[in-house]
Amino acid sequence: MSGRGGPFDDGEGRDGEHDEVRGVPRIPGPRGAADDLPPEAYRPPPPPGPRGSPEPDPAPADGSAAASPGADAAAAGVPGAGTPAPEEAIPGGVPEASAGTGEPPGADHGPAADPPPAAPSHSVLKSLLGAWALSACSTEETAAVEEHLGECAPCADEALRLRDAVGLLHTDQDLDLDPLLRFQVLENCLVRRPARIPVPVWADAYDAETARLDALLRDIGRSDWDAPVRLKWFEGERQVDRRTTVGGVIAHLMGVDGLVAAALGLQDPLGAEAPRLPSLRTEAAWGLGTGSGPRVREPWREQSHSLIRTVSFAGGGVAELPVSYGSFALPLRDSLLDRAFECWIHADDIADAVDYPYPAPGGAHLHRMIDLAARLLPAVLAERRRAGLAGPPRQLVPAGSPGRSLHLEIEGSGGGHWYIALDSPAAVGSADHSVAQVALDGVEFCRLVAGHVSPQEAAAGHDGDREAVRDVLFAAAGLSRI
Repeated sequence: MSGRGGPFDDGEGRDGEHDEVRGVPRIPGPRGAADDLPPEAYRPPPPPGPRGSPEPDPAPADGSAAASPGADAAAAGVPGAGTPAPEEAIPGGVPEASAGTGEPPGADHGPAADPPPAAPSHSVLKSLLGAWALSACSTEETAAVEEHLGECAPCADEALRLRDAVGLLHTDQDLDLDPLLRFQVLENCLVRRPARIPVPVWADAYDAETARLDALLRDIGRSDWDAPVRLKWFEGERQVDRRTTVGGVIAHLMGVDGLVAAALGLQDPLGAEAPRLPSLRTEAAWGLGTGSGPRVREPWREQSHSLIRTVSFAGGGVAELPVSYGSFALPLRDSLLDRAFECWIHADDIADAVDYPYPAPGGAHLHRMIDLAARLLPAVLAERRRAGLAGPPRQLVPAGSPGRSLHLEIEGSGGGHWYIALDSPAAVGSADHSVAQVALDGVEFCRLVAGHVSPQEAAAGHDGDREAVRDVLFAAAGLSRI
C-alpha cells in the first residue's frame, strides 16, 4: 500500500493531507425523524488553521509569487534571515506562545463545541399535534408545540379541533342514544331546509310518539316480542287488567288507530265491517292473529306513516273532522292527541316488560295530553253521575256560565293549572268558584288517567271539598280503556 494517509489517518502524512482529511464532513448521528433538523445542522464548521498562523497574502494582480517576509529580510542582509526556527519544522505551524496568546506551546483546548440544535420545523410540529392533544408529548415537545401554536394560526385551529375530539373519547355517559336525538336532528334539518308539506302542530305529538315506540321495537330482540305484558284500565270503581304480549299490544294500537284511518278515508286494517268500540276492535285484532310476533310492526308503522302523510297534505281543514269511538266521538285534532297518549302509555308497558328505559314525552306534548284529559273530565264526571257513581250536582248554572270548580294543579314537566266544572259539563270552570284543590305530578296524573294507579294512590295533595276531590279523581281514572 502507498504511504498516503487515508480518511482515518492521524494527520501525520504528507503535506496537505491533514487539511484534506479534516475537511471531509463527519457522519451525523442517528435522527428521530427525517425532517427533524435541516442538513446544515449536522455539518460542522470548517476546521480552523494552525493556531497563530498568519493569513496568506493575496496573490499579486500580475500573477507573480508573493514575497515572504523572510525573503525580504535575507535580501536586506539580516543575519539568520530565511532560516526556519526549530519550531517551524513541526507540522501544525508556529507555537502558540509565538502568536501572542500568552499560553504555553502545545496547550490542548479540546474538541470544538457543536452548534445549538435548530428549532423543529413547521411540518414536524404539525405532526405532533395529535400526540399533544392526547397529552402524549415529552416536556420538550410540549413546550415547542405550545410555543408554535402562539405563532401559527392554522395549527392553533387544528389543535383546538383535535382537543375537542379527544374530549369526546372520554365521556362518562352510557351508550344509549338520547331519546330527543331524533327530534334535535329533524329540528336542525328543518331550520336549514323547511319542509314543503309540514306536519300540523296538532299532529306532531302522534308523529313523535309513534317514532319513539318504533325505535324501541327495533331495539328489542326476537324473543322479547313474546314477553308478557299486563294492560290495566278502570271499569266503574275497580281496576281490571288483561294479559297479552308485546305483539298483542302493537296489534291493539293498530286496531284502534284504524278508527282514525277510517275517518280519513284510508283502509281500515280490520275491514269495513269491524266494530267501532275500542275493546271490541282489540279482540278482533287479536282474533286475526296479527299480534303473534314482530311481523305486526311493519303494518302498524306503515299505518302511522299514512295517517301523518294524509293529515299533512289535507291541511288544517281536517282538524275538526269527527272520529267515532262507538260511544263517543272526538275531533281529529284531539283524536290524534289521544292516540299519542295511548302510544306512550303502552310503549311504557312494553318497556317495563322487557326492562328497557323509556322516558316520558317532552314538556310541550305532555302539557297538551294533560289539557285534553282536563277538558274531558266534566263530561266523564256527568256520565258517572248518571250511573250513580258520583255525588249529585249542587249548583246548576246556565250553559257557559261559571260554576263550582275544582282547581287541578299539575306540577313538573308539562304542568299548569286547570279548573274543572263539577256540576255540569256545559258550565265553565272558574278560580272564583273553586271549592277544592288537587295537586299532582304531571306523569303521575297521566298514569291515573291511563288506569295504571288507583285514585286512592294518586290523592297525594288535596284540599277543600272531599267529595269533589274523590269524584274528580275517579273520573280521571274512568278516562282509561283498553
